[in-house]
Amino acid sequence: MNIGLKAKKIITTAALTGMIAALCACSGGQSAENTADAVREYLTKADIKVNEQMDNSADGEHVIEVSGEEKEYSNIGVSKTGEADGDEADFYGENSAIFATEKAKLTIRDSLIETNGTHANAVFSYGEGTEVSVNDSVIETSGNCSGGLMTTGGGTTNAEHVTINTSGNSSAAIRSDRGGGTVNVNNSYAQTTGKGSPVVYSTADITVSDSYMESTASQGVVVEGKNSVTLKNDTLIADNNTKNSDKSDYYQAVMIYQSMSGDADSGKASFTAEGGSITNKNGDIFFVNNTAADISLEGVTITNEDNEGIFLRAAAAGWGNEGSNGGKVNLNAVGQTIDGDIQVDDVSVLNMYLKDSSAFSGSINSDGQKGDVYVEIEDGSTWTLTADSYVSGLTVSDKSAIDLNGHKLYVDGKEYTEGSASEGKAFEISSADDSGSSEKPEGAPEKGQVPPDGEKGGSGKGEPPAKPDGDGKGGPGNGEPPAKPDGSESGE
Repeated sequence: MNIGLKAKKIITTAALTGMIAALCACSGGQSAENTADAVREYLTKADIKVNEQMDNSADGEHVIEVSGEEKEYSNIGVSKTGEADGDEADFYGENSAIFATEKAKLTIRDSLIETNGTHANAVFSYGEGTEVSVNDSVIETSGNCSGGLMTTGGGTTNAEHVTINTSGNSSAAIRSDRGGGTVNVNNSYAQTTGKGSPVVYSTADITVSDSYMESTASQGVVVEGKNSVTLKNDTLIADNNTKNSDKSDYYQAVMIYQSMSGDADSGKASFTAEGGSITNKNGDIFFVNNTAADISLEGVTITNEDNEGIFLRAAAAGWGNEGSNGGKVNLNAVGQTIDGDIQVDDVSVLNMYLKDSSAFSGSINSDGQKGDVYVEIEDGSTWTLTADSYVSGLTVSDKSAIDLNGHKLYVDGKEYTEGSASEGKAFEISSADDSGSSEKPEGAPEKGQVPPDGEKGGSGKGEPPAKPDGDGKGGPGNGEPPAKPDGSESGE
């Protein structure tokens, strides 16, 4: 079966209009410099030459299963239908099209992988020591709870020049679940169109580089618990406009939280973006709740197209125990422009560091003092107020660092005098409150709609979740999966 010759599509950011001339220059290569004005070229089905077609329609089964051995496939077409539900699919890979486990080394090249069924993940890497590589391939899933690249139990997944399209609900393109692992995606394209389907849902350590990512109904990125997402020179476009639950009134591009479902260890989450761009179409840029988080930004072009949205919201929502479920954030800006307001509620904490000629234009808690906020402005960096602002502590020595711009700044209740020095102290942020409800967030699938989760912190450092009794093949078994806490939801 030959699906055709090269017929690559051109993807652009919002800056496409004025860049038509650049399209021709990109026609001979696989990618262009990935910035806010980048032009992206990506693989489609028509680019894949399929020499062997492999299908499976049985509920719970795989098209390809590799256990404890080294295998490589190229120029194959993989088609998976059939149904599954619950933790067998979410944690152990039941019903996935391609499944690797027991320290297998699996490589897929120049291939087309398609699934159409509930809980039909495309490529699944399970268990410590398991390594899956996907190169120059196209992945498409159309059923609910069906991710593109799925990693659990401490597995590793690497992807290079891959196109991922998911259209079902709760179907992140790049996802992890209980036990987490390590995921590296480079020079790729990923788009999600379903409700509760961020491009990246992390209970693992996930790095995406030189890639184009777009969500049309959900957050662009969700990090749960003591796990991380790192973006390097990527284009991320998020349009979070639908909700899976009533736990939060807010929409956002990047969500960092702890669901308390037991799928991700509590502790400090991490989101890092270096270069590239983040464009938000609805709501806020960042929302942190019921967890502690380090957010590091360096030279990222950040645009919020929603005039009502703010840059960062650290606040309680419907996860965790009331009174201790706010967001606790270290925000590090290095050579970074930040344009937008910041809100920190009375159970939340923010330490904000402006370094290396960073520029912040916005207000902090313009309605009055609420949570604990410390701001440190390194010489050469600036803060221009756009409304009255209230902080608990301030460190600044450069007389020109703060432009009140006709507004007032209050530090621990006292009005700040423009041009004066100030010395304060940051708040300690070590981890998150471990107690609370076991509910998933916006961007998390409902029960039966797989989320990426991470029982051991999602970094593969602890033991992966045990497979159920009766598992004789190193893959999903027929026994009972580990129970979730009462009231928990499983999903993105």
